Amino acid sequence: MRIMNDIEVKFLRIGTQIYLKEINPSGQEQLLPWSTAAIYQDYGKDRGNEIISKMPKYVGWANEPSHTNYQQVIGKWLNLYQPLPYEPRSGVDCPNIRAFLKHIFGEYYELGLDYLQLLYLQPKQKLPILMLVSRERNTGKSTFLKFLKAIFGVNATFNTNEDFKSQFNSDWANKLLIMVDEAFLDKVEYTERLKNLSTATIYKAEAKGKDRIECDFHGKFILCSNNVERPVIIEPGETRFWVIQVPKLKSDDTQLLSKMIYEIPAFLDYLIHRKLSTECVSRMWFSFDDYHTKALDRIIAGNRSRLEQQMAYVLLDLMESYGLEAIDICPKDLYAILTFKGCAGRYDLEERNIKKVLQYAWELTPVGNGLTYTKYVPSGSQMGEYSPIKAVGRYYTIKYEFIKNI
Repeated sequence: MRIMNDIEVKFLRIGTQIYLKEINPSGQEQLLPWSTAAIYQDYGKDRGNEIISKMPKYVGWANEPSHTNYQQVIGKWLNLYQPLPYEPRSGVDCPNIRAFLKHIFGEYYELGLDYLQLLYLQPKQKLPILMLVSRERNTGKSTFLKFLKAIFGVNATFNTNEDFKSQFNSDWANKLLIMVDEAFLDKVEYTERLKNLSTATIYKAEAKGKDRIECDFHGKFILCSNNVERPVIIEPGETRFWVIQVPKLKSDDTQLLSKMIYEIPAFLDYLIHRKLSTECVSRMWFSFDDYHTKALDRIIAGNRSRLEQQMAYVLLDLMESYGLEAIDICPKDLYAILTFKGCAGRYDLEERNIKKVLQYAWELTPVGNGLTYTKYVPSGSQMGEYSPIKAVGRYYTIKYEFIKNI
């Protein structure tokens, strides 16, 4: 009878597919597609019929993440989500974890704890796309990803840049954390997919050679990159990215990850009893003002066209030279200044392209009729010198703070 119980645990049927449950060499449980023919071959006809008749049977998969009230079976459905490797343990501290998280999140430490607390206690809550960037090595970015992998086990996975570009996603569509080290997504379509998934509740999982299956999606994305200027394409006005520039670690402790893994049970207990420092104010819980950083602005600026960057540069220089809080300017004026600066033949320097930047990239509108304004004409032999004159035209008004942010 004991052998039969072991076999019942070993085999199960989900829908019309039979699976074999085994532990792989890395110690993780896997469900491997199996067949009745293989069962008969291994156990004979009589035992095979007994196994098939008594194995657990489910109508399909569910994806219900929970760390405080986990259920493997939900009605007639088998939960794809797996229990965590660690249980909370009270009465002990986690100094290495707290010190490490202070290093990673810096001035956003409390917000970072909120992020991790929501991951643990409210795993269905949508959260911003977290991105850690730094030009330097030995900052702890990769260690942070490994630490999260240790906490969430098989519910967290490492992706490559190519995984986001591929149409096949069945290996990560049911995960809570999708993490990418050395992220570099250099096309708008990849960023759009990432943004859409960060707020999606339903996603269609697709495996090679199989039909797409609609499933619940609760994934959160964490990206790391050594490219601080353009790891992904982020356009102006985007609010779904929380970008943190991580400094270099002050000391190189090769045992740090092991120490933190030992403290995970204490850290989970800390998260259970800690009071959140924020309240839910958006679909991603936090207010964008809470996690809007200069590191994000740098990436947005890095994704602007060379023409747009040059336009912003000469306007900022002009406005600071004359102490202007705002300037009125026409596309032909900017064209003359940029030509004077030696930009002719570069950055798609045409008056019509300058107009496109003003209207579409900067979303500015010219005055309705030709009005009098102060025009700054480049003059003299010293580059950067201008002559203010009165002119008439359909100018655009550009504020200093707007240009400074660009």
